[in-house]
Amino acid sequence: QVQLVESGGGLVQPGGSLRLSCAASGSIFSIYTMGWYRQAPGKQRELVAAITSGGRINYADSVKGRFTISRDNANNTVYLQMNSLKPEDTAVYYCNANRVLIWDNYDYWGQGTQVTVSS
Repeated sequence: QVQLVESGGGLVQPGGSLRLSCAASGSIFSIYTMGWYRQAPGKQRELVAAITSGGRINYADSVKGRFTISRDNANNTVYLQMNSLKPEDTAVYYCNANRVLIWDNYDYWGQGTQVTVSS
């Protein structure tokens, strides 16, 4: 079992920056693909960024050049640095840990942290 706890959300003005953190416990962190998703009211949950155990990174087109995902395996933590924030970035941001095996797959979610971009 993997437990994920997000932190770092809050209220920020347009153009500002915020760094989200996701701390994992209860399992081996380094073998999982880690991702950040977000869900705004009335919208589907969408992938923001993901980083595999091998370091491959994928970003949503809407955040490329503004957001950076990174992981610190020694501290079982994944980060999302968010710069040049826009009102449309407002959402609940969720941390995800995923690992797919032949006979099973593992998919864990944090509780979410609210990010509000408003003047």
